[in-house]
Amino acid sequence: MKHRKGNPVNGWLIIDKPEGVGSTTVVNLTRRLLNAQKNGHTGTLDPFASGILPIAFGETTKLIDFLDDETKEYEFTVQWGTETDSADSDGTVTATCEKVPTDEEILSVLPEFCGEITQTPPAFSAVKINGRRAYDLARKGEEVNIPERQITVYKLDFIGSLPGGRSCFKVCCSKGTYVRSLGRDIARRLGTLGHLCRLRRTRSGIFDESVKILLETLQNVVYVDERKQFLLPSETSLRDIAVMAVSEAEAAKLLHGQALSPKSREHSFSAGQTVAAVYEGRLVAMLRIEESRFSPIRVFNFNQE
Repeated sequence: MKHRKGNPVNGWLIIDKPEGVGSTTVVNLTRRLLNAQKNGHTGTLDPFASGILPIAFGETTKLIDFLDDETKEYEFTVQWGTETDSADSDGTVTATCEKVPTDEEILSVLPEFCGEITQTPPAFSAVKINGRRAYDLARKGEEVNIPERQITVYKLDFIGSLPGGRSCFKVCCSKGTYVRSLGRDIARRLGTLGHLCRLRRTRSGIFDESVKILLETLQNVVYVDERKQFLLPSETSLRDIAVMAVSEAEAAKLLHGQALSPKSREHSFSAGQTVAAVYEGRLVAMLRIEESRFSPIRVFNFNQE
C-alpha cells in the first residue's frame, strides 16, 4: 500500500480566506504548512470572496458530512447599474443600466427574498451539469442552463448605501445559497441591474470570526509544531450535535464497527437521530439511533496523533 505523505494531524483550522485565492489552493497550502496527510473544507468560497473557511484535518474530515447542512452568514455589497456574467466583479459586463435604487425602494423588496425562495446559480459556479462543472462550460463559451433551486434565507438586512451607487447587506442563509445570485435578483426586482463587488463570509455553522486565523499569520510561523497551536479540537464541531458518553468497553466495540444495544442504557434519543459517541471527552464514533441498536456510521482513530 502506498505510504501517505505527511504526518497524522487532526482538528479544525478556521482560516480567514483572503480575496483572490481559491478554496482548493488554501486547502493545499495549509496541508503543506502543517505537513498533514489529508484535509478538506466544509464549503467553497469564490476566489473573489473572503472570510471564514473551516478546514478539517485527518480524522476530522469524517465530520464534514455532518456539518454540510449548517447555515452560513455573509456580508455583501452590490454595485448597482452593471450586471456581469459571473454576478461578481471578476466577470465580464453583460448589461448596464442608469438606475440606482433608493434606500426606501431597497427596504420595500427585501421581504420578498426571505424564507424559502428559488434562485438560479450563476453560470460561473461549481454546479454540475451532466457531470461537468458549470464554470468549465462557461469558460469555453458553451451554453449553460442551470435549473432553479430552492434555498432558505433566514434573515436579510440592509446595512446602508455607499457613494458610487453601492449598497451593503447582511444575510443568514442555508447551504447551497448563491449570494451572487441573490444580489443579482434583488437588483432585477428593483428594475435595475447589479453585481457583487464585495462578499465576505462571517460565519459557517458554529465557526465565526472569533476563532479565525489569517492565512498570512499561519505562513509567518516558522516551525510546523508551532503552526499546530492554531488547530481547534475535533470535538469543537459537536456543539450542536447530541452527545452520548460511552464506556471504555463500548468505545472498543464501536471502533471495531460493532453496534451498541439500547437495552443497556436509558436514553432520550429518537429513532433516526445522529449522535456523537464520546469516551472521556474524546470522539469515538458518530452513531445512527435505531430502535434495536445504535449503529456506528463513522468511527475515529485518533491514536496516531
